[in-house]
Amino acid sequence: METKKENRWNVPNALSIYRLLALPFISYAILIENRNLFILLLSINLITDILDGLIARLFKLQTEFGAKLDSVADIGTYLMAFMGMITLEKAFVATYKIQFMILIVLWIVPQVYALIRFQRFPSFHLWSYKITGYLQGIFIFSYFVLGFHAIYFHLMLIVSCLAYLEELILVITLPKLQSNLKSIFLIQQQKGG
Repeated sequence: METKKENRWNVPNALSIYRLLALPFISYAILIENRNLFILLLSINLITDILDGLIARLFKLQTEFGAKLDSVADIGTYLMAFMGMITLEKAFVATYKIQFMILIVLWIVPQVYALIRFQRFPSFHLWSYKITGYLQGIFIFSYFVLGFHAIYFHLMLIVSCLAYLEELILVITLPKLQSNLKSIFLIQQQKGG
């Protein structure tokens, strides 16, 4: 049986590679505590994250390699966002430390579980994760540019926690990791139908 070779050299993968290459510069901005540089570089990473998926879907450039690469770049960007908040906004993070701890734990558990069970990170690209990414990106950007908005912060927390729980359920229940699953509800429909 002949297997089709994926084209790994495409625009979406180049954008994911850019996001990975930007991580040391975002780290540097955090290290020197330059809020403006941090939010600029992080915003570019968040925008290129939106673009890589959009371009991949529109031009049918989705690949297994691209899904995995995107997930690794997402993890790096996510860690930089957390590190930036922790370093640059110590008082805010201290005020909401319980919420941040819950958020971090719920995000880390499925990642670690997948690494132990499958020797790789999940790359489900769930709709809930996409919504979470948008909400978190908007929160971080608006927080640094416009200030804190409690209602939006709590909305972002609730949606994020639900998305992380969906990923955890999938990592625990699926017999093998798959990319681009969309939703636990669609998976259940396919099993039942």
